[in-house]
Amino acid sequence: MRLFAAVLPPDSATSELALAADKLKELPGAERLRWTGRSGWHFTLAFLGEVPDEAVPDLSARLERAAHRTPSFPLALRGGGHFGERALWAGAAGDVAALRLLAARADAAARKAGIATEGHRHYRPHLTLARAKGETDLTPYVDALGPFDGATWTVAELTLVRSNLPVSGVAGERPRYEAVGRWALGGGAGSPGGAG
Repeated sequence: MRLFAAVLPPDSATSELALAADKLKELPGAERLRWTGRSGWHFTLAFLGEVPDEAVPDLSARLERAAHRTPSFPLALRGGGHFGERALWAGAAGDVAALRLLAARADAAARKAGIATEGHRHYRPHLTLARAKGETDLTPYVDALGPFDGATWTVAELTLVRSNLPVSGVAGERPRYEAVGRWALGGGAGSPGGAG
């Protein structure tokens, strides 16, 4: 199964961002972008790719330990940026150092479980809002998103997410995401085995 470790913003945070994203969609050229769906908004901590079913229990145990070792922390959606001309994203504010630490721990948990990750790269917290279909100047969208300053929430869990890629070939179909494990940060009660 195709998996990644993530922090999922609460509905209150994604509701605020959805209002800002709706305004971005009114900008000239917005129809050339593939906008991500609110139900899929997340901060990827570690992309794990295809993981054999038999590796998931060890991976889950290691992610649970990573979550247990990391206290909950404040985070907010704020501003935005872009990766070249290919992806527009919303940024993070708050205890970004704690988010980076959680990402490093999720990455280490995967590697110790024998799962290759994207390697040691500088973690840039971002929530992807849109992808360009072709060469697109994303600067106007970043500028419009600049003043966005969402309310702070407390990150309280680490989530293991399964990505179900579209198979129908229908234009505009998006991946479907489902939580396959959730663990409370700081050793609180969580759901070690499954979604819930």
